[in-house]
Parts: sequence; C-alpha cells; structure tokens
Amino acid sequence: MVAETGLAQKLAETGNTQDVVAITRSLSDQFAARARQADDNDSFVAENYEDLRSAGLVEAGVPAELGGLGADIGALAEMLREIGHACGSTALAFAMHTHQVAIPAWRWRHQNATAMEPLLRRVAAERLILLSSGGSDWIGGSGVAEKVEGGYRISARKAFTSGAEIGDLLITGAIATAEDGTRNVIHFPVPMKAPEVRIEHTWQTLGMRGTGSNDVVVEGLFVPDSAVAFSRPAGQWHPVFQIIATVAFPLIYAAYLGVAEQARDIAIGLARKRPSTPSLLDLAGRMDTALRAAHLAHRLMVEVAERNAPSADSVNEVMIGRALVARNAIETVELAMELAGGASFYRRNGLERCFRDIQAARYHPLQSGPQAQYAGAMALGLPVDTIY
Repeated sequence: MVAETGLAQKLAETGNTQDVVAITRSLSDQFAARARQADDNDSFVAENYEDLRSAGLVEAGVPAELGGLGADIGALAEMLREIGHACGSTALAFAMHTHQVAIPAWRWRHQNATAMEPLLRRVAAERLILLSSGGSDWIGGSGVAEKVEGGYRISARKAFTSGAEIGDLLITGAIATAEDGTRNVIHFPVPMKAPEVRIEHTWQTLGMRGTGSNDVVVEGLFVPDSAVAFSRPAGQWHPVFQIIATVAFPLIYAAYLGVAEQARDIAIGLARKRPSTPSLLDLAGRMDTALRAAHLAHRLMVEVAERNAPSADSVNEVMIGRALVARNAIETVELAMELAGGASFYRRNGLERCFRDIQAARYHPLQSGPQAQYAGAMALGLPVDTIY
C-alpha cells in the first residue's frame, strides 16, 4: 500500500491539479500487476482502492477550500485514463466514485449549492467512498419509496453498483407514487452499513470483472424527509440530470480510453516481434487512427463539461462524444487483437482482457438507440424530455 504522499500534500497546498496524474502514475505498476488476478477470480480490486485512498485520490475532486485536492474535470479524466491504462476495472469502478464527488463539487462551485458542502467535507475528511446506482436507475428511476410519517420507507434492488463492498454511501433514488398516480423519483444517500442494506454477489461477467458491480438490496430502509436531496418526475429529464450527464460521462469514458490505450500498447509490443508486412502496417495504422478518433471525441466531452453550462445541448454533445469514444475504443481494441495475431488469444498477454473489458462501453446511457434518437430530435428541434 502506498503511504500518504508528499505530492498529495503539495497538491493540496498549491492547487496544481495536474499533479493528480503524477500521483496516479506512481500507482500504475501495482494496479497493472494485480489486474489479471482480479479478472481471473472475479474479485473486487480492493487493494487498489486502499492505495487510491492512501494516496489522497478519493478526495481529488473535492474543492481545495473544503479540504480536497481541487482537481477539475480535465485532471480527473486524465487520472482515470491513467488508471484505465493499468487496470480497466479499477478505473471504471473509481470513475463511479469520482463522478459522484465531481457533481456536488460542480454544484457547490457554480450554483452556490451550499447544501453540497457537508458531504464534500466528509469525503475529504473521512475519505468516504461514494457509490452510484446510475446503471439501474437513470432517468426512469427504480425501487419503491412508500410515504410514511416523517419520510419514506425504501425497498429497492440496485444493480451494477461498482465497488459495492468498499462503499460508504450509495447515492441513489426510488419512485414515490402519489395518490393521484403521479410518480416522482426522490434522491437520497443510503448508508451501506445500515442493517436494511445487503450486497448480493451477482457480478460474474464477460469483462470488467474486478469492479465488484454487485447488486445492492435495500429492504425497508427509513429515509427521513430531511435526507431527500431533491425530487423529480419519473421518466423525464431534470436540470440536475443534465448536470449529471454533462459532468459524469467524460469521467466514465476516460476509463475506456485508458483500456483502448493499453490494448494498443500491448499490440504494438507484440507486433514488433513479427515481420513487417503491408498487412501489419495497415492494421497498426488503422488502430492508431481509431484511437486518435477516440481521443478527439473524448476531448470534446471534456471541453463541453468545462463550459460549465449543463443543458439539453450539452447532454447532446456529451452523448455524441460518448458514442464516438465507445465506437472507436472498441474498434481500437479489435484492431489490436488482429495486429497481435494469435498471441492476442493468450490470457497471459493481457489483450483478451482488454477486449472483454472494452465491451462494457456499449452499455452506459445513452445507449446507441436512445443516443441517436436524442441527437435526431435535437437536430429537428423536437422535444427530448422523455428520450433516455
């Protein structure tokens, strides 16, 4: 485990957000060494999380004024890309924590949302790990919130909860149905140590096996009215979700960019051992072209987030970028497999793990159908409120 670094202390004092990348690079070799074991055993990358916590990266996105490292979206994305280059599972799981910190940090800084301050201070002081249930919630919401005196009684199953076994707070929601049939999603934190909360180990998957994205089951948890962060109509875009989409997805897809880079580097290393032929040159050139396209699309996503103007337009641009990153990252890894030839089929070379891990880029919102529909509606000047 890495000890508390002088570099992290320097960052906190100077606000030089690019140093988060240097901290990450100091951990990369350890992450890469553990990646195969986690993949082979379907085991969560717990040791890597402890290193991230010890190195101060859990609070990387918390504003420096609130005790964090003050890293901006661009620096956080680079941090996650570097992690992805070493271990895709660690990068993707940690992206779920990182975006749950970046969103309240954005609201605190750009909307003067002082209600975000206690959570951000706790993340910095206690190095809390935040979990996301976005994969099973998104715009439609999931779970049941029964109105009772003073609050709500929650019953829900939250799938795809990356890092569930090490998390402290699950940031989630549930659907409350009024007497007139109106359905609203209420949002609240769930303490993972509450007796009404348990983890079901369902994560046996094609790729990203080390993320520990198991189901979290909530049975009868009481959430007081005071703990409800906000409420919104189920199945419709809300301004807070425009913030979430704009801020979160450049971070999530940085992880996949890192996986594509890792595959490229492995393939180049293997290809250099083979005779140079026109076919080999063609594959290497197409691979690097696809990777450059993924980089350019991801740069667009970060630039849109850095405009600090979440809206239906920013969601559209970020999701177009998300589609392009996914498409070109997947193509990069496929070409890497071809470039490496039969050697890519051996687990010991690491390429087949990249191939399996990159497939998960298909499944985050907005998936290909809804993304195209959203972009089409925006182009034609039609409503997008229920396209997700």
